[in-house]
Amino acid sequence: MICAIVLAAGESRRMGVQKLLLPFGGTTVVGHIVSELNRSVVDTVIVVVGHDGDRVAEELSGRSVSIATNPNYKAGMLSSVRCGLDALPKQCDAVMVALGDQPAISAGLVDEMVQSFGSTDKGILVPLYRGKRGHPILFSVGYRDEVLERYDDVGLRGLLRTHPDDVYELDVPTSAVLSDMDYPEDYQRERAGLGKDSQESDTLQDE
Repeated sequence: MICAIVLAAGESRRMGVQKLLLPFGGTTVVGHIVSELNRSVVDTVIVVVGHDGDRVAEELSGRSVSIATNPNYKAGMLSSVRCGLDALPKQCDAVMVALGDQPAISAGLVDEMVQSFGSTDKGILVPLYRGKRGHPILFSVGYRDEVLERYDDVGLRGLLRTHPDDVYELDVPTSAVLSDMDYPEDYQRERAGLGKDSQESDTLQDE
């Protein structure tokens, strides 16, 4: 079983409004991400909420997701990762950690990552675009306890640094893995690019 954790607990201070609820692709930013994960081969989607948690959960009502509330969301992203890990079903074999403000991630990309993870003997998979590592990150549930107990200062980067020989870098044809939204101009960029990354992916695969 492949489980996805969507980090959706932040305060959106730099955006000035709750960025996860901004319009995107006929729904909202977080709604679009969840829709893409639901379209993918991922078996279970857990959305970790915190700031504006009731509003985000309401936006996702009726969708195939589980909501986990992080009361300690101000402690940073790793606290939300851990909250999601605590909510994993026992049958989970691998975990994909996705950012709630990365709406250009597609079901096709997720499927490619899951397929590649199943084909490698590595326990951690990171997407790579033109030499730069991005998100989402996919790792074996065997690392669950380690993430729960370590890396307070560095987050999941610590997992990658501690186990470099167990990391598989998957070259992907889309810059979506590097793009998140912190400021209003980031949001405008993502809206303007809606659909372009999939076109870019198709073009590069044809070359």
